[in-house]
Amino acid sequence: MSDLIRANQLPLKRPLTDAANLSWIVAVLMAAASLAGLTFPSTLYATTELQQSYLTNDIVNLIVGLPVLLGAIWFARRDSLLGLLLWPGALLYVIYNYLAYAFGNPLGWLTFVSLALAVISMLAIINLIGCIEADDVKKRLVDVAPRRFAGGVMLVFGAFFILRTASIIVGAFSEQTSLPITEIGVAVADVALSVLLIIGGVLLLQRNSWGFVFGLGLLFAASTLFIGLLIYLILQPFLSDVFFAWIDFLVVLLMSLVCFVPFGLYVRAIRKSISIEVEN
Repeated sequence: MSDLIRANQLPLKRPLTDAANLSWIVAVLMAAASLAGLTFPSTLYATTELQQSYLTNDIVNLIVGLPVLLGAIWFARRDSLLGLLLWPGALLYVIYNYLAYAFGNPLGWLTFVSLALAVISMLAIINLIGCIEADDVKKRLVDVAPRRFAGGVMLVFGAFFILRTASIIVGAFSEQTSLPITEIGVAVADVALSVLLIIGGVLLLQRNSWGFVFGLGLLFAASTLFIGLLIYLILQPFLSDVFFAWIDFLVVLLMSLVCFVPFGLYVRAIRKSISIEVEN
């Protein structure tokens, strides 16, 4: 297959059926969990702090996380290279969120649902890895993808959030205080995604085939999480007794722009690669 690359042919070793089925399970579970949280908040989230953190996030999952996952599946199943490479990023968005839920709530049935969502999403990504012909993806993108810029941004973001998490833990330890359970969940999710960003950035800078496969997905996951956080900050004052955190909003907006730029350039590179194949 590597010798026959066409614009209307995805670089695949086998059909995407299993990955799609796993992703549909993720989508159904995510919708059910979010709707359950909105319908039975006092049952799922035992304290006011938990309700303030997760009720808004349940809405964000429904209006951001679910559509991007379904959209990526839909486009990939219709032979879109862009959809195929965005798909792992949409699943990473799910993994990030539900690691935060699993470790940011007291042990209960929601913990197991959240872990199930994270595990099934991980299995879907592994299945996708087995489907994609990485060398073909590299051939399409090696001359057009913003490899150095995107890889550098991924490394910087990964290192930044790991250092940020470490400073929070060290600060709590030095002050002999315990972290709120919601912050523990976010810290676990931040570290997990940050490690992947660093690995993806290194692979991309080294021109490794899998760096080209996962570079866009990792940037998409980070960009989608930033968008979700901005929407979260906008919605939270309407759903709980808190003021609009405009300083946090501006900081997140500025940080998100650093991520949006390489993501946009990567998307443009994929479109350019398709145009070149069509012309040839």
